[in-house]
Amino acid sequence: MDNTSKSVLFYAYTPKESYHNVYPMAKYLKEHGLMPKAITLDGHIKVIDAIIDVWPSVLIQRCQYHIQRQGLSWLRTYPKTEAGIALRVLLNSIMNIKTNNDKAMFMKNYDNWLNKYKVFIKTLPRNSVANIDLKRTMALINNALPNMFHYLKDQNIASTTNLLENFYSQLKHHYRSHRGLIEQHKIAYLKWFCYLKSCKNNNIF
Repeated sequence: MDNTSKSVLFYAYTPKESYHNVYPMAKYLKEHGLMPKAITLDGHIKVIDAIIDVWPSVLIQRCQYHIQRQGLSWLRTYPKTEAGIALRVLLNSIMNIKTNNDKAMFMKNYDNWLNKYKVFIKTLPRNSVANIDLKRTMALINNALPNMFHYLKDQNIASTTNLLENFYSQLKHHYRSHRGLIEQHKIAYLKWFCYLKSCKNNNIF
């Protein structure tokens, strides 16, 4: 979906997100003239690999909401440690990062958190729930950081995939009203929904 026109550029009926499903789509779009400056997506590594293989210079903007949601899920609603509670507070601030000053404050707070709790985390039993939860949430943030804030430099870059997720939610809502469709009709339904909602004004693809 294009973030500025809000129109669907391409759609396909596939069993799952994977390199082998995404790569042909991206290649098709490139062959038809699409050269995106940035793409906002979640942290699916194989999907990112497929995108980079087609468009090596494209900016990958990690969806802020997915980072927040995944981190909060791993830390659980009620963390058992002070470090976990503090990291949840930090994650809850992600969606409020609107300026470079907000970014700087987030980075400072995260550095302070690391300095305060890194020794404590090392003392946790290796297989304990707290240790596993904290370390994978830290890895999530560390891996996302290089691609978390491109949207601050260009207002046309979406900070989240919420626009697309909302479109997909509408699709699923209407789709559930037509349960029992055979595979061929499911694919036809997908095509018509996308066309009637968005693609009728798109003359590119």
